[in-house]
Amino acid sequence: MSRKTILELLRSQEDFLSGEELSRRLGLSRAAVWKAVDALRKEGYVIEARTGLGYRLTAAPDAMTESEIRSFLGETAVVGRSLRCFDTLDSTNLRAKLLAQEGAADGTVVTADLQTAGRGRMDRSFQSPRGKGVYLTALLRPNLPPERLLPVTAMAGVAVCGAVEELCGVRPGLKWPNDPVLGGRKLCGILTELSLEGETGRVQYLVLGIGVNVGQRAEDFSPEVAEMATSLSMALGHPVSRPALAAAEIRALDRLYADLLAGNLAPYLAAYRRDCVNLDKTVQLISPDGTRETARALDIDDDFSLVVRTAAGETRTVRSGEVSVRGMYGYTE
Repeated sequence: MSRKTILELLRSQEDFLSGEELSRRLGLSRAAVWKAVDALRKEGYVIEARTGLGYRLTAAPDAMTESEIRSFLGETAVVGRSLRCFDTLDSTNLRAKLLAQEGAADGTVVTADLQTAGRGRMDRSFQSPRGKGVYLTALLRPNLPPERLLPVTAMAGVAVCGAVEELCGVRPGLKWPNDPVLGGRKLCGILTELSLEGETGRVQYLVLGIGVNVGQRAEDFSPEVAEMATSLSMALGHPVSRPALAAAEIRALDRLYADLLAGNLAPYLAAYRRDCVNLDKTVQLISPDGTRETARALDIDDDFSLVVRTAAGETRTVRSGEVSVRGMYGYTE
C-alpha cells in the first residue's frame, strides 16, 4: 500500500517531494520510504533522487497494471470502476466469464499483459504476445432482451476507432463486420460472447473482448498473419502508450454501454457507415463451407448488416459470415 500511495503522491507533484514530507504524510520512516521508492524503480518507474530536494517521478513503464491504467483513466460511470489486471491469462474473455459466474460487478474490466489462448471470431486464435498489445474484456450485465444486444460488436468497433483517434490522432477504418484496420491491415480483434438463462432466455451477462496490436514489429507476427496484420507502432512509426490506450478504450466502452442501454445507436451507425472500408468496393462473400461469391458492397443497414449487389444483380443483406475486400487480406482477384 505504501508503494502505491507514494506513486500517487509522486504523480501529483511536478517538482521534487522530500523524503521527510513523504514520511510525514504516510506515517512511515525515511527508510521505509526509500524501500518503497526502490521497489517502484524495480518495477520500471524512473524516480530521480536529489539530496536536499527529495524524489521526483520522471518516467513510468509501459505497463498494463491497474495503477498505470488508472493514471490515464479518470472517472467512469460503470465500465472500469472495477479493474482486474493480470500478468498472464489464457484469455481475458475466459477470465471475465469466470468472474461473472462468481458475481463480479457490472462493468468489470479484465486485462492481461500476455494471453496464452487468445481467441477471435469462429474460434480462430488471436496472437497476444507479452508487452505488445492491449488485451482487455469488459463484463456487462445489461437488463435488455438479447435482440437489443446484436449491434454491440459493431458498436465496439466504432468505440475502438474513437479511442485510437483520441490517443493517436488517426482514425482506423472498419472492415465489415468487426475489424478495425489501418493501412489496409488488421489492427484489432473483437469477440463478443453472451450467456443466457436457459429457461427464460434472460441475459445473464455479456463479455466484450478487444485485442489491439500496439507495439508489434513485423517479425512478431506469425507467417500466416504477417501479410494481413499491423500494429499502431508499425503504422504510425512511433511508440504508443498501452495503458493510455487501455484507458481510452475503457472510457469509450463506458459511453457505449450508456448509449446501448438508452437505445442511442444512431451516432454509432453513422460512424460505422463513414468508417466502413467495404462500401463501394468489390467484395467476396465467403460462406461457412468456403465457397465464394463476388458482389458489390452498397450500404450498412440499420442493424449494421452489409447490403450488397451480386454479379447477377440481386440485392442481398449479409448478416453474418466473412467478407473479403479487393486488395485487402490477400484478396486480389
